[in-house]
Amino acid sequence: MSDPVAHCSPPSSQLAQEWDVIVIGSGIGGLVTATQLAVKGAKVLVLERYLIPGGSAGYFERAGYRFDVGASMMFGFGDRGTTNLLTRALEAVDRPLETIPDPVQIHYHLPNGLEPKVHRDYEAFLEELIAYFPHEREGIRRFYDECWKVFNCLNAIELLSLEEPRYLMRVFFQNPAACLGLAKYLPMNVGDYARKWIRDPNLLKFIDIECYCWSVVPAALTPMINAGMVFSDRHYGGINYPKGGVGQIAHNLAEGLEHHNGVIRYKARVTQILQEKGRAVGVQLATGEIFRAKRIVSNATRWDTFEKLLPPDQIPASEQRWQRRYRKSPSFLSLHLGVKSEGLPPDTECHHILLEDWERMEAEEGTIFVSIPTLLDPSLAPANHHIIHAFTPSWIETWQGLSTADYQARKEAAAERIIQRLEKIFPNLSLHLDYQEVGTPRTHRRFLGREDGTYGPIPVRKLPGLLGMPFNRTAIPGLYCVGDSTFPGQGLNAVSFSGFACAHRIAVDLGL
Repeated sequence: MSDPVAHCSPPSSQLAQEWDVIVIGSGIGGLVTATQLAVKGAKVLVLERYLIPGGSAGYFERAGYRFDVGASMMFGFGDRGTTNLLTRALEAVDRPLETIPDPVQIHYHLPNGLEPKVHRDYEAFLEELIAYFPHEREGIRRFYDECWKVFNCLNAIELLSLEEPRYLMRVFFQNPAACLGLAKYLPMNVGDYARKWIRDPNLLKFIDIECYCWSVVPAALTPMINAGMVFSDRHYGGINYPKGGVGQIAHNLAEGLEHHNGVIRYKARVTQILQEKGRAVGVQLATGEIFRAKRIVSNATRWDTFEKLLPPDQIPASEQRWQRRYRKSPSFLSLHLGVKSEGLPPDTECHHILLEDWERMEAEEGTIFVSIPTLLDPSLAPANHHIIHAFTPSWIETWQGLSTADYQARKEAAAERIIQRLEKIFPNLSLHLDYQEVGTPRTHRRFLGREDGTYGPIPVRKLPGLLGMPFNRTAIPGLYCVGDSTFPGQGLNAVSFSGFACAHRIAVDLGL
């Protein structure tokens, strides 16, 4: 992964002031927090260590291809309800995005010939799955219909900070049934519900991978609230790809932030959160520069925030408890390919999941996730070519302690293994390659600034749904966290929710 064209940073004179809010990092959660506050009139400064905004929702360019850094399966771009958080975030700063609907969320390629497609049309998906498990017709419908009950509760209320009592009272009196419904589901996990109605072990494994493909844990560890959102919104708001690539989301948010008098500075690596009398009051950069603010927001992971930006020997007891309940999810081994169009069979879908052995679903290089965004937006590649982004879980330990030559050789061997497996979906793929690049957990750590390249926290053991996830406020006054280490967890729409909630809580605290 190399550097795309850098965005311009403001002149030093524009930075020489005390801010209402400083946001560390320009991931989507941080940008939503920043833009929501800027719209309310707060003086906001975003400090980004890299050259462009977006973090794992960024992009890079090679040989005429524009590659998404992370996944290209986008929730949150619907045009109705309240769960379309990306749409709402962009419209708030007058920077909407044109999107392209995807008729199929995922085409699965699983053991024993199980290859259903998750169609945008709900009934078409259910009937296709029932065709594989006709004896579980009632169980399939009851489980997925239960997910709709969760979604309908979420979609009936404005999604803001659950830490703000007046907001909770307002939404409860406006829609008590939805609030009570959500309270019921908060402590529940998907596996608890699936096993109420489903008995077939292979169908239960399918529910596991339905969860794993976005939560990186099986159904028993996946909160029911999150599943209700994902399993229903793909049929309600749908999967919609932003024209120009995923990086356009962060680009438009950053542009909207500046339009509303916020400031974003690039190549600004924060090395320390400053405290006075136990309160967060500012940040220091690697250059030694210091910026002060009334409120500090960290869009870094909890591990980076409390073990690197703050004194590691002063971790609050609440964070220590959280770290006993959650661990770092794996990072990913990413294979970015440019391929000739004839390398893809006719009627290929945009997103695929490949798993040959159920026992390896959670193993390193077990499950392969595939995105082909050029099937939706051909402008991302040269004419008559496509992008294939294949990624699979990998741990940083696999890539440590290697010489430069050994590191390169290991990357090439991993790429060859992935391509061989992909040829089960795309026969003779290796004959149509035009460009190839491999990213490892070390790549993710270097460019995204995430501890061990992790993509967020996952439970150490079975927990009561979402009740163990921290909200935005921390034990340190004046310091907030946003992003996938906070409620409700991983995924662009989830971190957007976190951003809306964080901005709401800070706005109330600042009296905006």
